[in-house]
Amino acid sequence: MKISPCNSYHALVEDCQILRKDDAQSVFKVYFCSITGRATPERFEWAHCQQSKQDFLDNLQKSNFEGIGFVTAFPHIAKIFLYAPQNEILQYVSAFKPTSGECAPLQRENNFLEFACLAEAVIAAQEFNFWAESDSVAEYLSRIGQFAPLSIVRNDKLQQYWRSC
Repeated sequence: MKISPCNSYHALVEDCQILRKDDAQSVFKVYFCSITGRATPERFEWAHCQQSKQDFLDNLQKSNFEGIGFVTAFPHIAKIFLYAPQNEILQYVSAFKPTSGECAPLQRENNFLEFACLAEAVIAAQEFNFWAESDSVAEYLSRIGQFAPLSIVRNDKLQQYWRSC
């Protein structure tokens, strides 16, 4: 198996806004996230990218996404997590490019699918807990996650482990 270290990872969940779609039923919590400290901040940080958060919300409003859920919005990729309409104990996920709305495939090698980076996983866990603990959609939507900065302490530990075995 070929293992490569990841880039440095220091994520900030900067903001969360509620988007109520024009269909009067679909509502999404939109968590705006940045990855700081990389060589191309215009690709990973909202403060340095070409698209504003409001532009992102406007484009999401016009999209075909419907349902109840949340979005993890980075400048370079966004994922929308929906509570499954036919089985609400499941979350569905789809990824798209924030500037174009074009689908971003989650298929990876060996029949795996990308689930999440650290920030997405932590947000998804908290949101799923909110969903499980809430008596209604209104109660769920009223609960907004608060997150400390998220970092991967060492970005080559898998590679080091694999070499040591």
